Amino acid sequence: MSYDPNVLRRAVERLENGRRARSDQLERRRADAYAREPRLARLDRELRGTMSQLMAAALRQGESPAQAVLAIRKQNLDLQRERAVLLGGLGLPEDALDDKPACPLCGDTGWRGAKMCACLQKLCTEEQIKELSKLLDLGGQSFDTFRLDYYSMTPWPGKGTSPRENMELVYEVCLNYAQKFGRFYFKNLFLSGPPGLGKTFLSACIARTVSENGFSVVYDTAGNVFAQFEARKFLRDSDDGREARDETRRYLNCDLLILDDLGSELTTQFTQSALYELVNTRLVAGRCTVISSNLSITEAAQRYAPQIASRLEGEYHVLHFFGDDIRLLKKRRM
Repeated sequence: MSYDPNVLRRAVERLENGRRARSDQLERRRADAYAREPRLARLDRELRGTMSQLMAAALRQGESPAQAVLAIRKQNLDLQRERAVLLGGLGLPEDALDDKPACPLCGDTGWRGAKMCACLQKLCTEEQIKELSKLLDLGGQSFDTFRLDYYSMTPWPGKGTSPRENMELVYEVCLNYAQKFGRFYFKNLFLSGPPGLGKTFLSACIARTVSENGFSVVYDTAGNVFAQFEARKFLRDSDDGREARDETRRYLNCDLLILDDLGSELTTQFTQSALYELVNTRLVAGRCTVISSNLSITEAAQRYAPQIASRLEGEYHVLHFFGDDIRLLKKRRM
């Protein structure tokens, strides 16, 4: 799992800010409690002292520390009982002044050894969805809000089935792909069809679900992606070139790349080379990709180099979109 460095940085900042906010809140609570009941401050100092004594007794050499340890533990319990009574008198629970991490699994560090803790992963997911929302309307786009009633039940000319029946199958594949990401039979999807039939909507649904399940997702249009590859090559020593290098690294290394509107770019020898690098690198690494295009897979095979066409035809499962333009249908219903 490889989150974008900016996403990870913002998530870590939120984790640290939360830790500082809780620490500040605890200090204010302690100061208020000590002011209202000064004996509490003395009890806390004594309790810290008994802990030091307990450790010293346990490490003592030359004599059995058992009796000393028992005496110190009894003293510690007596102090804790008195402290609990005083806190109760202030209307506070007995652990109100204790320093407790929000996440007991990692102690608010965000990591359990070399593995990212679920608390930091949750923050990464939230930051990633914010990033995706800059290009995708994730606010209202989810599998639950996808509407099949925009697709006609009348058989479509030359298809042998209706747009509704076809979209029911497309929807099920996309839903299972997202919910079983990494375990689904198909690793790569090619969403093919004219504009206005729901390709971007379903791409957004996939992005949301896969991201919420803790995987790194990058969405971008083909034009933007190829522009970054171009900047990486021709502006390599500039700030823009270094930023482009980071962006292309994201495209190549994320768990799921959603490449939208393939075929809208000006096809040149350079874009052919960039597309081959993108497709081949991700296939070799076993990473998943969803491509949407107004081109059919046959048209894509004719447009791009044979090495690209071979990989698209052999490694991508094609989902066909056909029917009436939903944007126009929505406009008529207004």
